[in-house]
Amino acid sequence: MLLENKVAIVTGASRGIGRSIALTLANQGAALVIHGTNVDLLSSLASEIEMLGQKCFIVTGDAALPETATEVVNKAIENFGQIDILVNNAGINMRSSTLEMAIDDWKRVLDVNLNGTLYFCKAVLPYMIERKYGKIVNVSSATAKTAHRNAAPSYGASKAGVNYLTMHLALEMSSNNVYVNAVCPGPVETDMSLQWTEEYRQDVMARIPLQKLGTPQNVADTVLFLASSMSDFITGETINVNGGTYMN
Repeated sequence: MLLENKVAIVTGASRGIGRSIALTLANQGAALVIHGTNVDLLSSLASEIEMLGQKCFIVTGDAALPETATEVVNKAIENFGQIDILVNNAGINMRSSTLEMAIDDWKRVLDVNLNGTLYFCKAVLPYMIERKYGKIVNVSSATAKTAHRNAAPSYGASKAGVNYLTMHLALEMSSNNVYVNAVCPGPVETDMSLQWTEEYRQDVMARIPLQKLGTPQNVADTVLFLASSMSDFITGETINVNGGTYMN
């Protein structure tokens, strides 16, 4: 197994992409601490992970608060004594134009998506530096690289910030054998996409070169690659997982 004897933290693991990531890492041998805001969904996920033969602990809390990151990291250290992998998946999106967007909404999206990512990185890095090893994978978005009419400016700005933070930390942490990368998903089948009208769905797929939506598992597989030894000569990258909707 690719992650045997590794310990991973996955934020925003309650559903969708985060849930798939947690299950994928567990299936490859990782013990987990999973974070989210819905205790029932987290408990159900923890039960599935334990059925795979891996230990799992849950922590609920607002990713926008630095004390949540501290609590999650303390839970991992108390129970496992180490942290090998951090996946920053917790995030929110709001859909409004710049003029319609409330300033409080702007602040909230940046607090969760960008500041929350920073808080979790700062909380785990001392332990990774001490052991001279760590893999951090930030879940960003294709919207960080190109404007999208269906996303609020706060979302794209927050994810662009995540991309820069990824590169900066990769450079800063390279001498400590800590790898920092990001994945940038495009259109993915989630609870949100199930609410689309059929007309809108067809319009979205028509703009995807591969002519299909991605799945949470597509993203999880890329995260697994970046969290494992297969990516040991890759750091500071923002990898597109979007069916070709944005190429660079």
